[in-house]
Amino acid sequence: MSVVPAEALSGGALAAEERAGGPAVLGPRARLWPSLGAVYRAQLSRARVARIPLLFVATFQSIGIMILMRGVVDGGAEAQAVVAGSSVLVVAFVALNLLAQYFGQLRAGGGLDHYATLPVPPAAVVLGAAGAYASFTVPGTVVTAVFGCVLFGLPLGNLWVLAAVIPLAGAALAGLGAALGLLAPRPELATLLGQLGMSAALLLGVLPADRLPDVVRFARDLLPSTYGVEAFARTFRDDPDWAFVLGDLAVCAGVGVASLAVATWAYRRAAVR
Repeated sequence: MSVVPAEALSGGALAAEERAGGPAVLGPRARLWPSLGAVYRAQLSRARVARIPLLFVATFQSIGIMILMRGVVDGGAEAQAVVAGSSVLVVAFVALNLLAQYFGQLRAGGGLDHYATLPVPPAAVVLGAAGAYASFTVPGTVVTAVFGCVLFGLPLGNLWVLAAVIPLAGAALAGLGAALGLLAPRPELATLLGQLGMSAALLLGVLPADRLPDVVRFARDLLPSTYGVEAFARTFRDDPDWAFVLGDLAVCAGVGVASLAVATWAYRRAAVR
């Protein structure tokens, strides 16, 4: 058995380093958008099989609510509020409720440790997961909106505004859902908070605002999905005021940026514990 002196090893390492042209250079840091795309695709493929049945549940739930409300609401502004609220409820069920459960289970099961080892920015993890979950809401929201318009006799001409309502309301609700799941100390509490958030979106979004008490109406204004509901409901009028529609969408976008920023901070906080 031969013993090699430490000096020889260090000298050999120095010689190898000199032959290599200096110390090793680390690779460039992962950029946000490529990392976001990679996380989004991974989450989309992972959740496709498990979440599609739940998407059917969300869609049938919203359609059932509209059928139930059809016996109470005849038409006019109340019907517009019911259809708009039921459509956005599909987004709330997936982006708020399911995402809160997902991040709560991810934190409890140690899944955040896996993401912490990946060379991706924290914002890419949150945005990628939120975008994947929000993407599942598109077909259910469109089907719910079309069914509601036919059921209540509302015009179908401005349904294209869903192309803005779905991502903006989805971003606001997904950020809120991710923050709830990451900040909850236990997965059971994350599930409870997600359910409560979806229930708030159901009660405060579907029911017409003019039938709510003042205190409840104030709580409705604090809910992120309210502005997506208002923007969509305004498009059913004979002469929509597009300035108010854009204003509601702008508020929804601002809330989405803020909620996703809070979710990113919560992810960093949970990942280092």
